[in-house]
Amino acid sequence: MTAARRVLVIHPGALGDVLQAVPALRALRGDGGERQVSLAAQPRLARFLAGAGVVDEGLSFDALGLSALFADDPVPPALAERLGGFDGIVSWFGARAPSYGERLTALASQVVLAPSAPPESDATAPPVWRHLLATVAPLGPPDPRAAGDAGPLAAPLTIPEEWWVRGRAALSAAGLADERPLLVVHAGAGGQWKRWPVERFAEVIARAGGCAVLLHEGPADREAVDALEQRLDALGAAAGRARLIAPALEPLAAVLAGARAYLGGDSGVSHLAAAAGAAAIILYPETTLARWAPWGPRARALLASDDAADVEHAAETLVGLVRSRAP
Repeated sequence: MTAARRVLVIHPGALGDVLQAVPALRALRGDGGERQVSLAAQPRLARFLAGAGVVDEGLSFDALGLSALFADDPVPPALAERLGGFDGIVSWFGARAPSYGERLTALASQVVLAPSAPPESDATAPPVWRHLLATVAPLGPPDPRAAGDAGPLAAPLTIPEEWWVRGRAALSAAGLADERPLLVVHAGAGGQWKRWPVERFAEVIARAGGCAVLLHEGPADREAVDALEQRLDALGAAAGRARLIAPALEPLAAVLAGARAYLGGDSGVSHLAAAAGAAAIILYPETTLARWAPWGPRARALLASDDAADVEHAAETLVGLVRSRAP
């Protein structure tokens, strides 16, 4: 049996950025695992995607020591040997540094060097995930169906049984023992400009009666979640809700995969919800809507707007998801 070709993928981005690469990573591996794919990323993200079966191996980006490729000194032998052990390298990092690209190209038989997202100035550029998928074509053409709905490349992440167990434990620890359909809400975002006002979140949540509501709070989200809870209290909505504070990615993915619906803004957690297969409503600022639209087949990208008609559309969409019998 011919050994699978080894490919190293380099992507040190944040959660949402790296999750946009899942279809491309799957295309690289091939339907039958024709290539062994190692992902060098933030350690928790590399471990997560290896655990979900998207890649074969997760590596720490920092531990690779790629900073040596930006220097004038000779490449350390250990780094040269390690990178030379791969048949191909895809680097969604360092694309704008000529010295990095030249040195990397000299160390592997085939190198793809590309930015992790298309230029913001290009109004005709595809969504980030399609951009990344196109960049890996030289190492193995993507599934032809990717030109349409992406087919199996856009299937929900595989959730191992251990993650489901941890997810159930996280819900129990949060005090959520409700048997009603679960609505997970993440009101935070990486930047204030990307956040939908908590007043709008509360209006939409109040319309989705009959749900157990779980408010996810990341490390920088306490202010937003506190404000949302106060607004929900003022509306007399979502009684008996719970708060899930900074869970690990693995149990969070399981919680999202098992939820009836998800509501959130332009954030890494929202991209995780889409990737996990949740029926997700993700509210984007106009400037990021087309560029960062999710690849998840059950995710809906809507405009984060204060306009009454847009808020009504978000509320009606969420009500439809909550009343659906789909898991």
